[in-house]
Amino acid sequence: QVQLVESGGGLVQPGGSLRLSCAASRRTFSSYAMGWFRQAPGKERDFIAAINWSGGSTYYADSVKGRFTISRDNAKNTVYLQMNSLKPEDTAVYYCGTGRATIGPYDYWGQGTQVTVSS
Repeated sequence: QVQLVESGGGLVQPGGSLRLSCAASRRTFSSYAMGWFRQAPGKERDFIAAINWSGGSTYYADSVKGRFTISRDNAKNTVYLQMNSLKPEDTAVYYCGTGRATIGPYDYWGQGTQVTVSS
C-alpha cells in the first residue's frame, strides 16, 4: 500500500504564492510518475501538472502553464507544486497521485489539501 500525504495548502490573496508538497511512502518512488490534480466544489477532478520519474519531463494544464511549477526530490520521496500568481479560480482541493506514466492511470492518491485564493 502506498501512502501520499499532501501539505502546504491554505488561504492566500490573489496574486500570492503557495508551495504544495506531497510525501510518498512508496519505496520505489523514483520509478513512478507523479501528478497534481484539483477539484473545485461541484466540479470534476482536473489534471494540473505531471512529472516523469526522473524529473526530466513535465506537463501542465493550459490554465496553470507559466504560473505553476512541478518538481520532485527523489531522495526525499517528495513532489512539489509551486503556485505563483494565484487567482480566485485556483481555489480547490489539490490532490497528488502516483502512477506508471505521466498520462496515467494514477493508482494511488493523497487525501487532498485545500487551497483558497481570496481577498
